[in-house]
Amino acid sequence: MTRCCFLLSIVFAASATYAQEPPPKIGPFVIDFHGTVPRFPDDPNLGDSRGLTVAELPGHGLGIQLAAHGYPLRWRGVTFGLGGELATSRARKEPPTGQTTTVRATEETFTSRDIQLSFNFGTGHGWSYVSGGIGSSTWSLAPDGRQPLPTDSETHKTLNYGGGARWFSKTHVAFSFDVRFYAINPGTAFLTFPASPRTTLLVIGAGVSLK
Repeated sequence: MTRCCFLLSIVFAASATYAQEPPPKIGPFVIDFHGTVPRFPDDPNLGDSRGLTVAELPGHGLGIQLAAHGYPLRWRGVTFGLGGELATSRARKEPPTGQTTTVRATEETFTSRDIQLSFNFGTGHGWSYVSGGIGSSTWSLAPDGRQPLPTDSETHKTLNYGGGARWFSKTHVAFSFDVRFYAINPGTAFLTFPASPRTTLLVIGAGVSLK
């Protein structure tokens, strides 16, 4: 009887200790793998920069987003993260089938590389964040059968900002999502084509995170 009471007391003590243990900290690092849905703008000025009409601009597309972040510093309830991201996406517009139309098939691609600073809130079981960064991007938009313009391979200074969250259902694997805006600097005019405008691209991503 004494041994049973002793064993039960150990179990209860261990349970109480476990319950009082603080949750794990954010990090020390995380890698994100996201599928994305970009919303390419339907700005007439963007079409003019490529000799296209608004009806020929693709709109929504698909892409991927890869990122890695480390978390070197925590201050009060905020954990600071530093990392980098590579994002690429593509959209295509086909003319209506079975109709006589002047609308051409077009393809639009966007690739961005950047560094990011993040502010993270939560614990190692799951956290939300807001982040921003600076980098460069290339943005191509051309109809089928025409050679890309110099603007399509031009490198643009690009700012990004957004936020998201990660939920770790397992120790090292989480479901995560990210909503990000890319503010892209104007392009350069070429021959009779005006410069592409300053543009903001919205990209929504979701997938898994590993730590």
